[in-house]
Amino acid sequence: MSELYEYPRFSLAERDRRWRAVRARMRQENLDVIVTPNNTGHSTDFQSNSRYLSHVGGGGDADIAVVFPLEGDVTAFATSAAPRWPLVQEWTKDVREARRRYGKAVVERLKELGVENSRIGLTGLGGGTRTPEGTISHAFWTQIREAFPKAELVDATPILTQVRYLKSPEEIQVLTKSMEIVEMGVAAEIATARPGVKDWEVWAAAQYAMLRNGSEAPLHCNWLSGKNPIRTLTRPTMRLLQHGDLIINELEASWIGYRAQAVQPVFVGEIHPVHKELFKVQKEIFDEMLSRLKPGVTVRQIGEWTEEIARKAAPASGLAANATGKLTMHGRGAGDDGPIITGTARDPEQLSVELQENMVFIFKPSAETGAGVEKRIVTWGDTILIGANGARRLGKRPHQIAVAG
Repeated sequence: MSELYEYPRFSLAERDRRWRAVRARMRQENLDVIVTPNNTGHSTDFQSNSRYLSHVGGGGDADIAVVFPLEGDVTAFATSAAPRWPLVQEWTKDVREARRRYGKAVVERLKELGVENSRIGLTGLGGGTRTPEGTISHAFWTQIREAFPKAELVDATPILTQVRYLKSPEEIQVLTKSMEIVEMGVAAEIATARPGVKDWEVWAAAQYAMLRNGSEAPLHCNWLSGKNPIRTLTRPTMRLLQHGDLIINELEASWIGYRAQAVQPVFVGEIHPVHKELFKVQKEIFDEMLSRLKPGVTVRQIGEWTEEIARKAAPASGLAANATGKLTMHGRGAGDDGPIITGTARDPEQLSVELQENMVFIFKPSAETGAGVEKRIVTWGDTILIGANGARRLGKRPHQIAVAG
């Protein structure tokens, strides 16, 4: 075999750990095989299960499907499979050509496995953290359904979701590396932002710093600048920055497909007085909550505690009078990791999830005041690891509003 291309990789021991965990759940659910469809949507979030099981993938146009049997060889399917994927990873030896007909190739492999009367698990039928309508194409589903009319097709999304909740030491190390790269992007943003510089150029500087230091693409880097931005857009604008502007963002870097996240408000020149006072409330929420994020605590409790701490921390008068707190928090890892809670995403199933040791989240509570055009909000966030006695940050930058220019 030729030498592997020079990429960072997970170990074979990590592969075996994952495969044992998934197969244990398959036995509990009486599944003979799991199929993960190709879908590179949402910055490849929707294909994270395929890469998680096979280690095949990387890059925005790398469509990968996987057949994962209860026993025997795991098979990955790709377009231009032979020249691309055997020398990128060593987990999956059976990498087959799909020629953009993934459903057809998967059906052929399932027939080899003899699953005509089996329970076939399919991920992407719904139930994902951000994908209530699923991620599987109609043609992919139809070909499997028609080829195996006697088989029972069931949603295997929860199996992968729950196995992926708990991060191994290797995964934690990789997310820590991702966080290091993210903070290089933050540093580049602060160094570049100043009056007269185009907003897009500052965003590009942050992106370049992360790519230069090893991040894969595509990247989730939402962004917006202005005098009082409230909610990020999916990209920056072409406006020129002015003194007193605020840049808000969500920055992620992908290291072996794993993405930590940071939220870092950056003011150009000087901090607005209201935001300065709001940040004191936000920081108190963040710091006090870290010690409370322990195994056994539910996502619902975390949301309630955030609001409670904000009420106690908010001053009765002044610029941040009666400020309120709001929690945004969701899993970090190979892609669309859960559970999730935001101002609007409060599904009862997600809220009932209990924290476990070695879960990893982006934790980004907000403090806000006012309404309408008078509304102001401060959000600061870091990727955190849940431990037995509380959570710890993976990032190292100071917990503060940054001032650039």
